[in-house]
Amino acid sequence: MKSASPPNFDQSAFRQALSQFATGVTVITTRAASGQLIGITASSFNSVSLSPPLVLWSLATRSASMPVFRANSHYVINVLSSTQLDLCKRFATVKGDRFEGVSHAAGDTGMPVLDGALAWFECHNRSRYDEGDHVIFVGEVERCGVHENAADMLPLVFQNGLFHGLKPL
Repeated sequence: MKSASPPNFDQSAFRQALSQFATGVTVITTRAASGQLIGITASSFNSVSLSPPLVLWSLATRSASMPVFRANSHYVINVLSSTQLDLCKRFATVKGDRFEGVSHAAGDTGMPVLDGALAWFECHNRSRYDEGDHVIFVGEVERCGVHENAADMLPLVFQNGLFHGLKPL
């Protein structure tokens, strides 16, 4: 197999091209062995397979949360609605207890499911792949749900450095 050619662009051009792809916004949550709740904002979420039900997301190797997510058996992917921009920013930037004042409930495995999420996926931490400066996590979905008013809600979307709410065409 022939290897890849070196890129003909710099990191800035790559980021700009990637930013044109609109992605949904999620908060990935878990619980550390100490009991501390951990959560991070991620837009790198995608479906993989219907049978078995698999999804993926990625996390920077330098993330302070990496050891917990790498070691844990379970996590929850919470898909945010356009009304949850505050949660997106909180889990992306707040230092300290990101869960302070955040309404949530424990899923069947004890991992936090955020109240008001458009959808959620409770996952077994099936596989992890070290690729470049990120780790790709493949989760086997054990349980999932959709907000009871999902039909009337808009997803939170990130594109070209801005947040949006999608409306049907």
